[in-house]
Amino acid sequence: MPWPPGLARATDLLAVLLALTPAAPAAAGDFAFVTNQNSSELSVIDLEARRELRRVPVPGNPAGVAVGAGGAVYTVSPESKTVRRFDAGALAAETVLDGGPIGIAVDGHTDRVFVSDWYNARIWVLDGESLALEATLETGSAPAGLAIHGRRLAAADRDANQVSFFDIDSLAPLGAALVGERPFGIGFAPDGVLWACNVGSDDVTLIDPETLRALATVPVGDRPYGVAFAAGRAFVSNQYADTVSVIDLETRAPIAVLDVGEYPEGIDVTRDKRTVVVANWFSNSISLIDAAGLEVVGEIDTGDGPRAFGKFVTTGEGWE
Repeated sequence: MPWPPGLARATDLLAVLLALTPAAPAAAGDFAFVTNQNSSELSVIDLEARRELRRVPVPGNPAGVAVGAGGAVYTVSPESKTVRRFDAGALAAETVLDGGPIGIAVDGHTDRVFVSDWYNARIWVLDGESLALEATLETGSAPAGLAIHGRRLAAADRDANQVSFFDIDSLAPLGAALVGERPFGIGFAPDGVLWACNVGSDDVTLIDPETLRALATVPVGDRPYGVAFAAGRAFVSNQYADTVSVIDLETRAPIAVLDVGEYPEGIDVTRDKRTVVVANWFSNSISLIDAAGLEVVGEIDTGDGPRAFGKFVTTGEGWE
């Protein structure tokens, strides 16, 4: 794909500056917590050392995952309808939810956990420590991915072709925005714009969270699943294309397509925003992408069927 005029020179200059800058350890102190659906495990991966440290049993074919403060990791097992909290590798709490739990997000300010119910058009609101049920929120049909930015919660309502928004403190509904066909994974860019990955129309819709209006629609690869943000770019995992689409956040123009493993799904970034981590469901691995250089720089084995649907990269505090 041709680069916009002048971009090649900027890229050359960036390469020179990086060459003159002492290299920091890649993903220093960061771990990836990858749910392996087929083998019912959680892979604990040291991203700096680029190796899997261990696998924690998680019954019920886990898919959804979210990381919280202090090394807490939350998983969702759709098969057994169970949400679990792990602290430093040990099971700290669990609850069974009567429905179809799938997506999960954690709000560190209120210490609440939000879980989408695929079958019943709702979101469960749980206490972050005990996982006790506090409230439920109504959404459109088949809510999947959840995302939090500031004091807003968003849910991708796949079968309603919309994203629902809520005030995260009062839990009041703020309205819904129409997107493309069958949104699944969603994410807020650093500027607060919501990106929805539409698996039915092979594009992403950008939503203004204040007006709930679509700002743009950007084509990506076949069956986009998740989105993450780093180095002024959006990275979208394309399940059926075995690729990651890269989009410039300022111009909203596609700038690259990167080959990764087979059937990429969950996608996240390291805390320094230098490395993008992609879970490859059929390859049983994660791919590491240099966010500035736009190249795959590593691949690490996981358990069987890594999904990592949610935020799964954080500090390895307590998990070493």
